[in-house]
Amino acid sequence: MAGLLRISGMIDGVSRFFSWIAAWLVLLSCLISAGNAASRYLFSLSSNAWLEIQWQMFAGIFLLGGANVLRLNEHVRVDLLYGGRSERGKAWTDVFGIVFFLFPSMLTMLFFSWGFFLTSFRSGEYSSNAGGLLLWPVKLLLPFGLALLLLQGVAELIKRVAILRGEQVETAAYERPTQ
Repeated sequence: MAGLLRISGMIDGVSRFFSWIAAWLVLLSCLISAGNAASRYLFSLSSNAWLEIQWQMFAGIFLLGGANVLRLNEHVRVDLLYGGRSERGKAWTDVFGIVFFLFPSMLTMLFFSWGFFLTSFRSGEYSSNAGGLLLWPVKLLLPFGLALLLLQGVAELIKRVAILRGEQVETAAYERPTQ
């Protein structure tokens, strides 16, 4: 189990790294937005590319940061079924949710999003807007972000199984009581 927990820790590091990139994309998107507004109002210069890069960055923020949201246990959950449970009950609920909901949904979306990306990549798809950007790079973010989320799900499953085995695990999901 110690080896699996090391793998889980490495996956956590990958999620943290891509969330760091997502955080920088927030700043960059704000700067581009402000620069585009200033350029438009001060110099009457603007381009659709500046608007499109902002929504593409938003996709990056959302898709690159999603795995870290799961790692930090900040994702949406129905507390009616979770909040009052014991540590062991929470771990079992997480295992069930990861195995029967997260994995199947991520694998299905990953399968379809890869085809969505490949179609765009092979055709060299551009935005239909004047001055629009190449679209396949942002479409690649979809399967990549889903793969990151699936990978983080594996890390969370490893941690929950370790908890169920009675091992001491550092996880953001819930604090272990001090003994």
